[in-house]
Amino acid sequence: MDVPVKALVVAVAGFAAISFPCMVIAFLCSRRSKSRGLFLKPHWPSAAAAAEVLPVTAPSEHVSSSWSLYGSGVDSSLKMLSLDDLAAATGGFSPDNIIGDGSFGFVYRAVLPDNTAVAVKRLSADHAAGLGAGNREFRAELEVLGKLSHPNLARLLGYCAAGSDRLLVYELLERGSLDAWLHGDGPDPLPWPARLRIARGVAAALAFLHHGRDPPVLHRDIKASNVLLDEGFEAKLADFGLARIVSGGPAASDLSTQAAGTAGYMAPELQVGVGASVKADVYSLGVLMIEMVTGRRPSWPVKAAVGGKEVDMLKWAREKVQMGFALEIADRRMAIEREGEEAAEEMEAFLDVARRCTEESPKHRPFMEEVVAMLTNLKL
Repeated sequence: MDVPVKALVVAVAGFAAISFPCMVIAFLCSRRSKSRGLFLKPHWPSAAAAAEVLPVTAPSEHVSSSWSLYGSGVDSSLKMLSLDDLAAATGGFSPDNIIGDGSFGFVYRAVLPDNTAVAVKRLSADHAAGLGAGNREFRAELEVLGKLSHPNLARLLGYCAAGSDRLLVYELLERGSLDAWLHGDGPDPLPWPARLRIARGVAAALAFLHHGRDPPVLHRDIKASNVLLDEGFEAKLADFGLARIVSGGPAASDLSTQAAGTAGYMAPELQVGVGASVKADVYSLGVLMIEMVTGRRPSWPVKAAVGGKEVDMLKWAREKVQMGFALEIADRRMAIEREGEEAAEEMEAFLDVARRCTEESPKHRPFMEEVVAMLTNLKL
């Protein structure tokens, strides 16, 4: 082989050896950046099937205690699993078993030795150990979910801490995330009764966190990808990596002034350095409620008119609601007009609750107990 040809072959091989790993890393990073929450791929039923299993009722008020990591010991109901067990359950953490992205790592579908199907969130090694953000998330999830149990909270089943590895094991929620249902490529959109039921479930979970325990808990990252759905489309609030326990009651705002949350959902006071309070969670829920009606991401601008300027989605939606044109912003795929006049009136009342939740000033927003009451009493 001629010397120039050999040189060309060597150059091409060298380029491939360098570029291929970079492409793989870029691909993984892009997957990681899609969502900070437990973004799980859903199992798609038809819209008709969804409606059949979605009676529009208020969530259950039943609350029970669970285990405590920092109390008198870990309850036997919490599985303390080895890394070897979880590696086997996930096929060696096979990419084929990845069902979504967690805050600082991937989420895998796994089958435990007792044939229980679960979701395993593995924090990436560069974040898990020591004082990194991933380790703080790991401890926050254990501290919060390890002491709480509610029908609308994703259930934590176990954990593993081995060397630099940190893993959390949750119940597997086959319907995936609300984000995937609102913005994914499923065959049918969620019908209005489903969206209302889900919103009530998230509100019930937050009311429990804010008012059903002492001290209260702030979630601080309410968004569509952190709302998971079970087989009956009951909402399960997930991903408590940013959660904080509050001293001083629901009205307290003595947490760190460092902004936490996701663009589009964050309360305005957090962006100017005011301490977080339960009213910041209320704001995020209001944004989520508007997203559920419009089918639009809150971080994406909206063109208010053909050829017009782009405006903030929340501002656009609030103005429409205040002007009495609430139905104009409804997700067209949902075809609310087919649901009848009562459903349309119900949606208008729902959007008015969302408007109140997203008031600029925290003192003008309702508490979560009031939000639950308003959603429960909507015209049916």
